[in-house]
Amino acid sequence: MSAALAELRTTAVINTLRECQLFRGLPVADLRAIAALTDTLPLVKGEYLFHEGDPSAGFYVVQSGTISVHRVNALQQEQVIRIFRAGDSFAEATLASPKGCHANARALESTQVLLIRKDGMLDLLTRQPELVLRLLGSMGNHLRVLIGQLEDLALKDVETRLANWLLKRCLSPADDQPVRIVLTMTKRMLAGELGTISETLSRTFAKLREQQLVVVKGRNITVLSPVRLRRLLQRNLGEPT
Repeated sequence: MSAALAELRTTAVINTLRECQLFRGLPVADLRAIAALTDTLPLVKGEYLFHEGDPSAGFYVVQSGTISVHRVNALQQEQVIRIFRAGDSFAEATLASPKGCHANARALESTQVLLIRKDGMLDLLTRQPELVLRLLGSMGNHLRVLIGQLEDLALKDVETRLANWLLKRCLSPADDQPVRIVLTMTKRMLAGELGTISETLSRTFAKLREQQLVVVKGRNITVLSPVRLRRLLQRNLGEPT
């Protein structure tokens, strides 16, 4: 690789790191040091980045595209843990884990990720304590997301979980004005996130349509009345409306 191409590649990596919450605000010198530890990995749709149990090569930042991190249960059903998009970092916890990867990661479309190599990053952390605090903060954010998902999955049925998911995306759940939500994932991915399968999700959407609570056109979902949807959620949870 020529010096000019190498510098272009480094600049592209630095720009991606700068957009990642984990590294935002770091001086250019620090970003360059991290960029020197990265490999660029292109993935085609459906290609796995790693499988559960694989040794950890490091952690990742999505440069473009989408990554699904998921596990497979005994019935061979996928449970989506989280969807990661451009600028997101993931698998930071494997830096300190001897057990390797805790889940599977697969590209949902043509995707490019940055691998920040484990050995080099561990060495850098001994010299840059601020990065340790940043990593702890990032892992804390991931944990908060997982806790929220566990709370959602504890809801008793798919209708309740879907209503809860939709209301979280309405700015004013007590409003009676329609709210349009644009899905940034496929309905299959949403089903996995809600702990169900596509067919059940489709039937649940149909049930909400029959109650004139939502309109679904492709990836556009219109909640016709957030306040009415909230009343449905409260009834399903046995709360007073």
